[in-house]
Parts: sequence; C-alpha cells; structure tokens
Amino acid sequence: MCGICGTIGLNGKYADKDKILAMMQRLKHRGPDDEGTFIYKNIGLGHVRLSIIDLSSAGHQPMFSDNGRYVIVFNGEIYNYLELKEELRTKYKFQTKSDTEVILAAYQEWGENCLDHFNGDWAFVIYDKLSNKIFGARDRYGVKPFYYKIDDNSFYFSSEIKALNTRNTKPNYSNIFDYLVFNRTDHNDNTFFETIFKLEHGSKFVIKNSEVSFSKWYNLAENIQHNKTINLKQCVDRFNELFSESIKIRLRSDVPLGVCLSGGLDSSAIVSTLLNSFNMSGPNTFSAIYPDFAEADESYFINLYSEQLSNMHYTHPNADTFLNDYLKFIDAQSEPVASIGPYAQYKVMELAQKHVKVTIDGQGADEQLGGYHYFFGAYYKELLYSLRLIKLIQENYYYLRKHKSIAAFKYFLYYMLPYSLKDFVGRKIYGNVSNEFFNEYHSSSEVGDKLYNPKSLMESLYQHFENKLEHLLKWEDHNSMYFSIESRVPFLDHRLVEFQLGLIPKYIINNGEAPPNISVDCEKEKDISGESLKVEVNIDSEREIES
Repeated sequence: MCGICGTIGLNGKYADKDKILAMMQRLKHRGPDDEGTFIYKNIGLGHVRLSIIDLSSAGHQPMFSDNGRYVIVFNGEIYNYLELKEELRTKYKFQTKSDTEVILAAYQEWGENCLDHFNGDWAFVIYDKLSNKIFGARDRYGVKPFYYKIDDNSFYFSSEIKALNTRNTKPNYSNIFDYLVFNRTDHNDNTFFETIFKLEHGSKFVIKNSEVSFSKWYNLAENIQHNKTINLKQCVDRFNELFSESIKIRLRSDVPLGVCLSGGLDSSAIVSTLLNSFNMSGPNTFSAIYPDFAEADESYFINLYSEQLSNMHYTHPNADTFLNDYLKFIDAQSEPVASIGPYAQYKVMELAQKHVKVTIDGQGADEQLGGYHYFFGAYYKELLYSLRLIKLIQENYYYLRKHKSIAAFKYFLYYMLPYSLKDFVGRKIYGNVSNEFFNEYHSSSEVGDKLYNPKSLMESLYQHFENKLEHLLKWEDHNSMYFSIESRVPFLDHRLVEFQLGLIPKYIINNGEAPPNISVDCEKEKDISGESLKVEVNIDSEREIES
C-alpha cells in the first residue's frame, strides 16, 4: 500500500522531475518507508512506499519487469499473488517476494486481461518502453483511489487530490449540488474540483500517441451469479466458504495487522472468523466508543470479546477532540464528507498507528447484506409492484415490531414519488439552497435515478454498491493512509460480492431482519479449565438481528 503519482507529457512535452518530487512530498504520509522516481522523456512516475509484503529493498518502486521492458508504480495489494506466481513461474523469473513483480509478469502474459486474474485492491500505471504505451487501471469496486487531470499538454495522476495542482481550479457546482441536496459524493467520476476527475472503479485507461482513452474493464451486473435455485443451507455454506477464503488471503503480510472492531455484525464476523477458523490467539482490535452518548455507544457488543482478546484498544471521539483535529481531518480527506462519521474512523486509525501497519475492516457488508433501512423501503416497493400484498403487510409488521422505527416507510414513500419530485424532497431534508442554484443544477443531477429509483431490493443493492459504496472506501483509504496504515476489506472480495448480489430477496430480508441468515453468537460455555467465551459466526434464519 503506497502512494503513486506522475505526469505523462502529451504532444511531445517532456516530464518535469521537480513536479514529480513535489507531488511525492504531498503523498509522503502514504509511503514513509521508501520512495523512487522514473523519468524518461515525456514519462514521469513517482512512488512512495509503505512496506507491507517483502520489506527488503527488492520491493522498491518504480519496479521493472524481468526483461526491462515494463516499469510500474502500484498502490494496493494483489492478495492471490502467491497463486499467480506459481502459475507464471515456468515462464518468468521472479527476483522478489512482492506482489508488484507478479503484476508485471501477469501483464506480460495476458496483457490488459491480466486484471481479470487479480483478487485485490489496486491502482497502478505501467509504462511499456518498447511501444511507448501507458496502461493504468483501478480495482473492481474502488478500494484504492486514482485521481487525474489533463492540463498544459500533460496527463497528471495521483493517489490523492492534494498532490495535483488545485490552484486556479474552479469548484464543480454539479457535485456541490448533489452534496447539498442529496448528501452524496463519489457517485460518478467528478470531484469537487472542476478539472480534476477520478478514474471510475472497474475502469482502465491507455495513453498512446498522446491520445488518452478510458473504458470499463469490469461490469458488476454482468458478473453477478444469479442463484435462484440455491437453498438456504447451500447459501450459508457457500457464504462461509467464500468469506473465510477472503479473510485467509488478506492475512498475508510481513508486518503486524489488527482489526477495526465497531461492535457491528460486519467487524464482529471478521473477529469471530479469525478466532475460530484461523485460531488467532488475540489480534489487536481498535474501537471508537462513546461513554457519554449511549445511543451511539456499542461498547457492550465490543466487550463481548474481552475474555478472548487481550489487545483491545479504544478511542473516545468527541466535540473537543474534533475541534483539536478538524484541520488535520480536512487535510486527510481533501473534499467535503457527508457526516461526522468518517472522523470516528480517523481517530480509530490514529490509534491503530501505534500498534500495527495493516487493519482489516468490514466495509461493503451493508451494501451486499441489506444493512441499511432504505433497503427495506426498496423491498416494500418490489412487493407492492408484484402485488404480494400479504407478504408486504407481514414485512411491515415485523419491521415495526423489531426496529421500533418508521425509517423504512419513509424510504418506501420516497421511492414511490415521481422522479421529478425526488430532488425537491432531498433539498428540504438535507439543506437549504437558493432557488437560483437549485433551478440551475437540479435537472442535470443523476443521484435520484442512480440511487433512489429502484424497482426491486436486489436492484437497490446493486445501485448502492455501484454508486454509493465508493465514498465510504475513499474515506477509509484517506483516513488510514494519513496514518500510514493499509486497510483491507474482506467483504469486497469479488467472488463474495458476485455471489451475494445474485441471491433471491428472502435471503437478504425476511420477517423484518437483514441479514436474516447470518449472526454473531457470543455465549458462555463450560470446559475443563473453567469458563470461556465462545464467539463464532452462526447461521439462523429465525434469529433477530438489527440491521
């Protein structure tokens, strides 16, 4: 996990090494362990390294292929690099233990199709010295960031916006509109800066003969495995198999790792799997707790692990700490955030920095397992449109009984509104903007259609996975890397995502529960030595679970 940057001169413009070095300096928090540059004619590549796999100097970047033809700067991890290395070793000589070298060999072997072979999180740029071609790509779901701008006959790219020159850059008012009216960011390739864009997740680009072309290399909708005939037991067994395998390969590290433990089902499932499937005796865990704010505090659930975990660490974000930190927090994020939630994560990463260089987190679970109230609203719309009225009444009854909330019904009514009214409602809910500003930009906004007009539960899951998840991933990346920490997200293993989004709705929401089939069970059990805590992931379609 690192920081990458560079300039590609267009129309014969040569690269400026001083600009590369200045960009690297702004990214140094992402890679305090090492740094390097590659400058050749119009090509300038910069890299700052956070050493995670192969801590030796052999992992230095920019890295060259075994034949010297290709050079890469890479941010991320390819978790199945050992399997790929074994597959490729008969044709390519490997000099390091790093996954970066495996990317280069895979590119030589399969060309741009190498992306289909990777299981991981990445943003990288490869330069082919023979053909004078630049190839770059980003992972399937946008775990690792990639920003770019085309200016002054050059293509500039970086892991963070602040490494790009933002002086004299105008605000992007369309993005500001979506932020103020819908409280949404990162739902398209725009940023809050008019001339700075992000490479969309699952996308790639090629620069050849001064021409820049972008395209999608991964389409989630085309890769979803529709499992309409699978029964609940098969669903459970397959989920557990994929989840355990995802965690297993994400434990590959040459430095200490820990877990961000929130008290929710997502992070609790990770900790339970580590304890029970991998016999980890007690990973470091890092939690934000709120002793003075009971409604937000999940200490009770976190502390259920206290007898099995000996290295539990806590931070206490509050108004006073925020006032002390807000300038640094703004510096870490570089763009507006939708709520104060990312600040709690910022404090967790600040805490984790004292103990580990890698964390495992639960991002992506809610988007594929129906963990938000608006997914219930989408399901109600599906049931109404399909005239399954008895099931609709049943789901409403159980939801009210178990959640003591009307949030799902508000979303249901919102989804039923004509498309033309959705932005007017959003304007009233999230903030006041002037009539002039609203009238100028509301007709061009795509948020209502991309996120708040689903025809079914599974379409809502897909829409939010594609158009909402990425802002959470960006906040996590920027928070963790600000403190020189690599964050890994096992719920976003593409095999798990493609399986989970292909299930039938009743395996996601049933009788007012989401997810109805996965829970974390913490209970006391007796053994010969006395009393111990049994913490494991259980499957029980009748268990009550808070979404």
